[in-house]
Amino acid sequence: MSKGWERFFFIVAYITQGSSYMSPKAYAIMHRLHHAYTDTERDPHSPSYSKHIFAMMWRTRNIYRDIFKGTAEIEAKFTKNVPEWDRFDRWANSGLSRLLWVLLYVGIFVWFASSAWLYLLLPVAITMGAFHGAVINWFAHKYGYKNYILKNTSENLFSIDILMLGESYHNNHHKYPSAVNFGKRWHEIDPVYPLIRLFAWAGIIKLAKLPATAKH
Repeated sequence: MSKGWERFFFIVAYITQGSSYMSPKAYAIMHRLHHAYTDTERDPHSPSYSKHIFAMMWRTRNIYRDIFKGTAEIEAKFTKNVPEWDRFDRWANSGLSRLLWVLLYVGIFVWFASSAWLYLLLPVAITMGAFHGAVINWFAHKYGYKNYILKNTSENLFSIDILMLGESYHNNHHKYPSAVNFGKRWHEIDPVYPLIRLFAWAGIIKLAKLPATAKH
């Protein structure tokens, strides 16, 4: 996509992720590392190298922090063509920004919550990004079914995935990491895929031409 659209989606990501915002640049690098070193010691998030889900997420957090701050040694191939807006990212990842989002969430709950029980959802709202990451990076490497036999533990967590917007078709994604449609079987509906096609049709993004094996 163009630089203008790239920055537009930086802002969209910030608004929709709020206190859970992650730098697209740092996350892209971390995600590439995950695919290159899946289920090895160099994997940023693998159940195979963490005792429990909280240990894995804490390790992921530390690796993300080092990538974001530029203190991690990263090979050049993992940093090529990643989205960048460092000045914006510094604000969006700051403690002040996250605190302001938390205060906003608290205000929304105070204003709209009709029952005290609803406040149990407040921590979920604040940590939604970590919650989502835990579901995919822990459970989708331990439970589910496989369409493809790979040299890693990736599974398709849900046979019909609305909750994770197609990302739980993790075994499919590890088989074809560049495919824009995560669903492969008739019941595996990726709800984000039509949006990608819409953005391509509208000229917002341009889909890369890939070898035939990467499109299936």
